Amino acid sequence: MNGSFSDRPERDSERASSGSAAHGLWVRWLTDWLKTLSIAVTIVLMLHYFVFNLSTVEGQSMEPTLADKEWLFISKFAYIVGRPALGDIVILQDPTDIAGRKELLVKRIVGMPGDTIEIRDSKLYRNGELAIEPYTDSKIEDMDYGPVVVANGSYFVMGDNRHARASRDSRTFGVVPLEKIKGRADFILWPIDKISSL
Repeated sequence: MNGSFSDRPERDSERASSGSAAHGLWVRWLTDWLKTLSIAVTIVLMLHYFVFNLSTVEGQSMEPTLADKEWLFISKFAYIVGRPALGDIVILQDPTDIAGRKELLVKRIVGMPGDTIEIRDSKLYRNGELAIEPYTDSKIEDMDYGPVVVANGSYFVMGDNRHARASRDSRTFGVVPLEKIKGRADFILWPIDKISSL
């Protein structure tokens, strides 16, 4: 009997120590998992804020280049390290948005700072020369416009759809300051059969 009594505290201590070890492993695993999750979320948020974004085309103003409901890969990093270029397809904050809705538009840059832009006889002229625009499928059906000089730090944007009243762009709201341009559309990601670079 003495032997049986002397064993019990030892066994109890073994159970206690094994239970404590299991609890410690579980706490360590949970802590590591939470650290990994927080790092992953931080990286995703930083990438989303500084590097890229996904955007959905709404409407027909960029036809035939872009169609309604297509998904675009938007590079924000492109304009952190560089500046918009002539012909870039950009995502911009609606300059007429005074209600704070932060509505975004997709347009093409057709005029750079210092350029003189004019629409005459259904054609776009840049600095007095006819602009070559292989991405459009029609003449400009809206009225003549300009000439206007694009201010420093601003850009003249238009939709690729040149049919009458098809695009609300710089002809309506004027030139777009650089700070309103949020990124460059680099790829069509969806639908699958339309995946391509821009």
